[in-house]
Amino acid sequence: MDVFALFSARIGNAMQVLFPQAGADLLARIVVEPPRDPAHGDLSTNAAMIVAKPLGMNPREVATALVEHFKHDADVTSVEVAGPGFINFRLAAPIWHQVLRSIAQLGADYGRSTLGGGEPVNIEYVSANPTGPMHVGHTRGAVFGDTLASLMAYSGYEVTREYYINDAGSQINTLANSAFLRYREALGETIEIPPGFYPGDYLVPVGQALKAEFGDSLLGKPEAEVIPLVKDRVLAAMLELIKADLAKLNIHHDVFFSERTLHGAGGDIESTLAWLRREGMIYEGRLEPPKGKTPDEWEDREQTLFRATDYGDDVDRPLIKSDGSYTYFAADIAYHRNKFLRGFKHMINVLGADHSGYVKRLQAATKAVSLNAADMDVRICQLVRLLKNGEPFKMSKRSGDLVTLADVVEEVGADATRFMLMYRRNDAAMDFDFALVKEQTKDNPVFYVQYAHARTYSIFKTAARDLPALDVSPAALAAAEIERIVTPAELDLVRVLAAWPRTVTAAAIAHEPHRIAFYAQELAAAFHGFWAKGKDDPHLRFVNEDDPKLTLARLALVDAVRQVILNALAILGVSAPEELS
Repeated sequence: MDVFALFSARIGNAMQVLFPQAGADLLARIVVEPPRDPAHGDLSTNAAMIVAKPLGMNPREVATALVEHFKHDADVTSVEVAGPGFINFRLAAPIWHQVLRSIAQLGADYGRSTLGGGEPVNIEYVSANPTGPMHVGHTRGAVFGDTLASLMAYSGYEVTREYYINDAGSQINTLANSAFLRYREALGETIEIPPGFYPGDYLVPVGQALKAEFGDSLLGKPEAEVIPLVKDRVLAAMLELIKADLAKLNIHHDVFFSERTLHGAGGDIESTLAWLRREGMIYEGRLEPPKGKTPDEWEDREQTLFRATDYGDDVDRPLIKSDGSYTYFAADIAYHRNKFLRGFKHMINVLGADHSGYVKRLQAATKAVSLNAADMDVRICQLVRLLKNGEPFKMSKRSGDLVTLADVVEEVGADATRFMLMYRRNDAAMDFDFALVKEQTKDNPVFYVQYAHARTYSIFKTAARDLPALDVSPAALAAAEIERIVTPAELDLVRVLAAWPRTVTAAAIAHEPHRIAFYAQELAAAFHGFWAKGKDDPHLRFVNEDDPKLTLARLALVDAVRQVILNALAILGVSAPEELS
């Protein structure tokens, strides 16, 4: 049960009765949400202000009519006009009891929605160059993308998790040459890693594998024959290394798309450029140099340009370099046309902070190749600063000069890594303090939430000890006298539970999975707060030996808290322990 959706429907129906001249498009703009100040009520709506002006009426006049209508609703204890025309509602206890019953009935599906209507959505994330292990800079995007994918799937979308393998370009040639040095090292040579090569010892096993497969036979072959062979082997090895790193955070992609497949005669880039020409989207022309600087992509020559400005970009973009090779952007256009032709009209790309300048061009490319039929959202993940007790923290580095994903997981665990990286908006820089995420205090959000889940089990253990004859089976909890849940403290906790479906929907629409982590912390705080009240007031304790029926009702409330925390942690990819040491 979604209380906000329920009253959105009721308010919409009331507006149709009271103001039949208001069209569906107008009514669709009505919002029902919690008031900014909880003291003002349980729900607030802007309905009067949305319809008043188009209908030529005063907002308070509209609001007064709506208030009179809802004064006869048994589920509403009070309704009043506030400010210029907002309407605030206070709801009767039976509504909150319905929420508890809904949670018991739906379980893991409480909060799940059909928002997406089964629409396919492609979420591309991580997509790091396959030149080594995942480092901490990739980790935030990996967790964000994976959590967003879970959120969208929970909200009714058909999600494809995709990794774009950047396996074309000069960095891959450098990788192959670096691996060949390790091959020579495996054969007994003393090698020196030149500047610009990849120095990490993660390439040592690749060299050893090449030795095991080929012996010393590669030494006598021409470079043009050897390097492509080495390239294939090292790319396969790096991809397995990347998959193994991501698996440490339980991140698994559905599709690994190779950039190399876009290139070559008859490849997607070639066919896409031909299609763009036919559609009049590319031309031969010159670019004006930007003021004050000359970027790498600008050349003072006539060249093949994509009409990116026709689709919202700041400048038209080059597609072919002076040496006749394709630009990176040409590959990007072909790749996103490939996605569209695979059936994706909804695409989300998760990129690092160094790709902020790519947003408009990727959106322009998506609009162009889909003839405006597809949409593209680009989510930028800002940098992560590693700290320990507030001071910069340098860990052991196994990949040359970078802190790896594996280093972070080894230090604090997968749960803490995932939760803490989601405990900030993706577009805000964040500090990751290793000391904090190891603390077992309320200042550590992941511990605080997991402890709340474990505490629900502890309460049931207390009930089994103090009331051994009490039946606390799922059937018994479902039949509990929920109507006994009436105190303000209890109902405040139920109000937080009631906000879960709306939180999920809002997070999915905005592509903001951090809202799930924020909500989990809010629910944990409300639950811990209620438990603390019971320490001071025996009447508010979950287990009351003198009143088994009230105890059962409150255990049903505890079980609802347990279920919703579990649902939130499942989306976040974080475990829900039954006890904490």
